[in-house]
Amino acid sequence: MGRYIARRLLLTIPVMLGASFLIFALVYALPGDPIRALGGDRPLAPAVVAQLTDEFNLNDPLWLQYVKYVGDLLQGDFGTDFRGREVLDTITQRMPVTIKLALVAIAFEIVIGIVAGVMAGIRKNGFFDNVVLVSTTLIVSIPILVLAFVAQFTLGLQLGLFPIAGVNDGWYSYLLPGLVLAAGSLAYVARLTRTSIAENMRADYVRTARAKGLPRRDVIVRHTLRNSLIPVVTFVGADIGTLMGGAIVTETVFNLPGIGRAVFDAVRAQEGAVVVGIVTLLVFVFIFFNLVVDVLYAVLDPRIRYE
Repeated sequence: MGRYIARRLLLTIPVMLGASFLIFALVYALPGDPIRALGGDRPLAPAVVAQLTDEFNLNDPLWLQYVKYVGDLLQGDFGTDFRGREVLDTITQRMPVTIKLALVAIAFEIVIGIVAGVMAGIRKNGFFDNVVLVSTTLIVSIPILVLAFVAQFTLGLQLGLFPIAGVNDGWYSYLLPGLVLAAGSLAYVARLTRTSIAENMRADYVRTARAKGLPRRDVIVRHTLRNSLIPVVTFVGADIGTLMGGAIVTETVFNLPGIGRAVFDAVRAQEGAVVVGIVTLLVFVFIFFNLVVDVLYAVLDPRIRYE
């Protein structure tokens, strides 16, 4: 297991370099002059433009800009934006909000998704199974932007059950945006769990457990659910990185000062260093949780071993 983890960590190096270069190239290929955009309607003095262009290496070719960026990154320097603020400071200030939002979304995704999937799977083709299939199909078909505005209007403004913006109410402020962020993933988890449970309920080892006279609860929890969670864990692990990136829409609609909102504001302001720094960090988070998922396979299924 140790050798496997070390090998996977080494493989993340070229993946991170390739992903960060693509992000860097795409961001800096955007049209427009971010230096001149700083002045708005009043153009900056030529000397100021020349100084900022030289300071941010904008006269260098793309490959040289990237080499300098990676060199700074290896020293823990994520760069600065065009107003002189450290990108790392922006990340440390905004990341706690996004982490809290992601934790709430993951909790909804795991608890509601797995419980609904298990109940639908053990009663396949029953009333609750049909309700789960119809509701999850409906949720998946609605764009998250539309779902966010509908939830904000109905549950927040009309019914007054949740705050509709900001983080002034502590964890309670994250419930509605967390539910919105988790909605699509929750539906997929429920359907994955339902399908996996329904298939494993017909497996030989489940029939053997029933023949031994084990209680129905033990058959479902100890035998069926554990093996059924492998595809679910795969999806949830990969989805953590997706939730962090997908928070851009949710944080913007609910006015949450998180990483997603920072990326949105940076794109509008053409702050390439901020976008590259944050998205590169999200790529690392995605890769890390994929490694965690691979390790969890051996925990869920003892037959799986890594050489």
